[in-house]
Amino acid sequence: MQEINCIPSIFQTVAHGFPHRPNCLAFDPTLGLLAIGTRNGEIRVYVNHHKFVLELCLKVLFSFLLILLSNNLYGKPGVELEAKIDAEIEVRQILFVENRGQLVTLCEDSSIYLWQISSKKDESGKNVTVLEKTKTCETFNKEHREGNLKKPTTLTVDLKSNRLLVGTQGGNIFALDLKTLDLMDVIIYQDVVLQNIPDEHKRTNPGEVETILLQPGNDDKILIGYNKGLMVLWDNEKLVADHYYVANQQLESVCWLRNGEQFMSSHNDGGYIVWNVNDNINPSESSKIPYGPFPCKPLTKIVWKTVRNSDDFIIFSGGMPRASFSDKNTVSVIQGTIDTGKQRVLDFSSKVIDFIVIDGDADDEYDNPKALIVLSEEELVAIDLRSEEWLQYRLPYLWSVHSSAITCVQHYSDISQELLDKIVDAGKRQSEGKYSFGEWPITGGEIDENAYKEGKDILITGHEDGSVRFWSAGGVCMQHIYTLQTKKLFTSPDDDIAPIDGDEVPLGGSADSEWPAFQKVGTYDPYSDDCRLAVRKVTLCPLNNILAVAGTAGQVVVFDFKEDDAEESLTVTPVDIVPDGEGFVWKGHAKLNHTVGKVKLEAGFQPRSILQISPPAAVTALTVHSNWSLVAAGTSHGFTVFDYLQNKSVMSKSTLKTVDLNTTAGSDALISRRKSFKKSLRESFRRLRKGRSQRGKKSPAEKAASPASTSSLPPGETSVKSILSNDSVKTVERSVEARSDDGMGSMVRCLYFANACITNVSSALTPTLWAGTNAGTVYVFTITIPAEEKRDSESVTCQLAKEIQLKHKAPVIFIHIVDTLGNPLPEVGEEKGEKNKYSTSVPSRVLICSEEQFKLFTLPALKPFCKSKLTAHEGSHARRIAIARFVSKSDERHVENCLMCLSNQGDITIYTLNDLKRQLQSTLTKREDINGISNSAFTKDAEGVFLHSPCEFRRFSFSAKRCLKLNWLLTGVAIETVEPAVEAIETISENPEKEAEPDENVDATKSTIDEADLSLDIIKEVCENQIEPENETKTQTVETKTVKKVEVIVSHNGDVKSEEDVKESVTKSVTVNNECITEVTKITNGEIESVERKIEHLKSDADSDGLNESTKSDKGEIERVLEYCKNEIEANDAKKSAMIMSQNGDANEP
Repeated sequence: MQEINCIPSIFQTVAHGFPHRPNCLAFDPTLGLLAIGTRNGEIRVYVNHHKFVLELCLKVLFSFLLILLSNNLYGKPGVELEAKIDAEIEVRQILFVENRGQLVTLCEDSSIYLWQISSKKDESGKNVTVLEKTKTCETFNKEHREGNLKKPTTLTVDLKSNRLLVGTQGGNIFALDLKTLDLMDVIIYQDVVLQNIPDEHKRTNPGEVETILLQPGNDDKILIGYNKGLMVLWDNEKLVADHYYVANQQLESVCWLRNGEQFMSSHNDGGYIVWNVNDNINPSESSKIPYGPFPCKPLTKIVWKTVRNSDDFIIFSGGMPRASFSDKNTVSVIQGTIDTGKQRVLDFSSKVIDFIVIDGDADDEYDNPKALIVLSEEELVAIDLRSEEWLQYRLPYLWSVHSSAITCVQHYSDISQELLDKIVDAGKRQSEGKYSFGEWPITGGEIDENAYKEGKDILITGHEDGSVRFWSAGGVCMQHIYTLQTKKLFTSPDDDIAPIDGDEVPLGGSADSEWPAFQKVGTYDPYSDDCRLAVRKVTLCPLNNILAVAGTAGQVVVFDFKEDDAEESLTVTPVDIVPDGEGFVWKGHAKLNHTVGKVKLEAGFQPRSILQISPPAAVTALTVHSNWSLVAAGTSHGFTVFDYLQNKSVMSKSTLKTVDLNTTAGSDALISRRKSFKKSLRESFRRLRKGRSQRGKKSPAEKAASPASTSSLPPGETSVKSILSNDSVKTVERSVEARSDDGMGSMVRCLYFANACITNVSSALTPTLWAGTNAGTVYVFTITIPAEEKRDSESVTCQLAKEIQLKHKAPVIFIHIVDTLGNPLPEVGEEKGEKNKYSTSVPSRVLICSEEQFKLFTLPALKPFCKSKLTAHEGSHARRIAIARFVSKSDERHVENCLMCLSNQGDITIYTLNDLKRQLQSTLTKREDINGISNSAFTKDAEGVFLHSPCEFRRFSFSAKRCLKLNWLLTGVAIETVEPAVEAIETISENPEKEAEPDENVDATKSTIDEADLSLDIIKEVCENQIEPENETKTQTVETKTVKKVEVIVSHNGDVKSEEDVKESVTKSVTVNNECITEVTKITNGEIESVERKIEHLKSDADSDGLNESTKSDKGEIERVLEYCKNEIEANDAKKSAMIMSQNGDANEP
């Protein structure tokens, strides 16, 4: 198990889905960054498509000048940065420091944080981009407030003055240094602002600062909006108020027109006002209420955008009439005037948090908006403002995976490209006419293809509304590709009820149908037509494109994939699991009625057979074998085998016992609560009485111990024998206790089809079915399948062969056949592959896993071979079990299969398959996260996903070979923002296989440069000026390698920086007081011996008498750094590693 032991712990990699509890939104139009802040203190940054250049930091480590070399990578949709505040504090506001790669956040506790997007090395030594917190301001915190400081209400970045303006509840505006977040002396007092306002407007306090906006084209002036309707145009240079603007209603938001000559304010009465800059006190135009004249909800945000050769856009959130549409969450889009212009009201299923408008083509005079991005509590929606019907964009990421509550999850790896293409094509046909074909407005670039090879994996989720959604999960970005609706196959008593509030209005609904013209957008829909439609189990056979879906009312639908639309009648086969003679009466919900007549079926997965199990309890186990055309389904009362080729039941077995009749007849309740409570109290009192009666009694081991044997020991010491007899020294592996019989032991938890040898008569493999129940019982059935030419006419038979009863009676949740070498029996569809090394020439075993222990039995005798108990805390039970393959990172031919177990404690344990020895245990999530543990899935490559929050999956990996991580670097940030920061210098050897010959007469600072964007002479000049010693001394020449080629990239947004700017930047960054000799080398796999020779060479230099004591003291540091470099090279093998090392020291005077 060499590969397992090299894994330090679990890797939690990327997140798929939508951030939980979002609270604010920000966008950087220059760098193309989209940021979302949440109520849990999380910050997410998503990358737009811009070409940027990497930056590199010069760091002085000991006596070395280390230049960290990075690759040019570009973000793409789905690439994200994630950061979290130490405490789960709500992020109230987030904004970008434009074109610097910095963010500023305002939290609920009044803390202000400055974040920097920078590059650092991960555990493997690769450079990755991270979002780091660099500065913190706690001046406004409640416990630190002094004088006029009040709680902050809004933030604005003043780039010209390099400061952050903070508006407070007291009406004052404070300034923070943007680099340090230190409080500056600049304060705009509310009293000073109101000095020249007429007296009639001074009678009421204007309230807190609601908004601060810089005037376009004139950064010296800011527009200050106060809560109660007063707005002031303030001159920062003259420190006076130029104009006052007074509204009669409470202020909600303000936006500037692009030319800076007009602005618009929205208010809590549902109206907005257009102001001219030269207006004083009163507006030149009266207030406009779009949905008046009746009382309306507040118009929380408004945006005004201009368009060349067309009407302007006015976009606002809220403002609906209170009496008619107070329950609606809307964003209104108006192009032109309210009366005659084009108008739509975007209707969302959850509360609107914020929205932004992304401008299109660059234009000095007009905005030309191209997209509207709306953030609601449960989803992100993008609208194409250039399309005729203002259609939605199809999201490349940030999908609302919880559009309906998730009820089950399945993952399938390495499916055929043919099937994947078919599913994607079917999904595209579903979205025709519903989504815009325009380019995604936040399109990304490219990430390093070598960082992770995208696989052909799909994630299937079942939902409460009866839908099954398919997701492409092979890469960084999980995208929705197809949706299968099962509710159209069944009818509900509420189907004749007419839709309300225009729920069925198409996306491009006509404005003439109603006013205002509502347009339902987004996919989030928390409501279900019928709870019986909820999907409980899903299983897919990628080999023959067979999909089985089981629901809450005992319905099992078998689908096969068809590329053309069809119109067919449904075939339903009823199966009664519980015989009439057992006296069982079902008192739960009724079964679903299937749709009568022909049903229109679109291309994709179409129903082939429908199995209706009676009693109609929820399906608890499901499996399909497409080569045999069989599907098996289990419920709380038993299980059945169904032949979907002939549409008839093969067999059914009831697992009910006498004790189960009363507990299952009423409904799906798992236990009789009253009986369980009484029995629990009774057992508690018995344990108390037993404990009291045994007090003071000695155990047999204590009685056997002689008093004389311990009396001779010194005081305070204990004999070894007494220590061994002490119960407190027992292993942490807990005993497996027998289960009581008052639970639902009849529930089927596991079903498994396999070819196995289970009879002693013959060693031939026969088709079998294994079924495990909640009471620890395993039923083994042999299946007789007719020959292929007679498969359509002759019936499949099924006969009980063996029955196994586990002593501890724990629920059986996983069964699989393995060989003695630890290779699992391949699933259907894997039999033709080369990844599975299962051998039929060696004996087989069956692995039976219950919630409390795992056990291997030999076949066909079914004798116990070995077992393993869960060694977690008391009360630990297995919840999810799978077999995964671990591929060696150094040799892909070396593959080992292991058992992965997720427990209800939130930890994952890995066991060997041949002897069930525990190899590794790591915590995945909190044990309180019941929803995440139950909605999880493992992949066959030792990866997995779990529901991190109700709306987001988190991916994890145990594999050293396959680990999906975000390896990208943000570029294009201004050089001055990253400290220390120098242009990226990439060293490329012309012949990496041949070691460069040393040249003692060449100084490292005078390295050869070929075809660089900017001459390195500037950097060399700065270095020579700074490293010149105060006293002239002789320096010892160190052997160096000649630099064959050095590329210097210093472009910023595509422009080459001047030499003076680079010189100034390097001067600020390089701080070296002694002579610096830089050695540049490029090391590959075959140069490890060269590194060893270099280590010995530096050791001899450090021991020489020509060096002073300061250099000798650095010997240990030199050895440690070079040894670390050597280990990194050996660990990464084929990976190329670039490093720049230099030694620094003064020689003794002669």
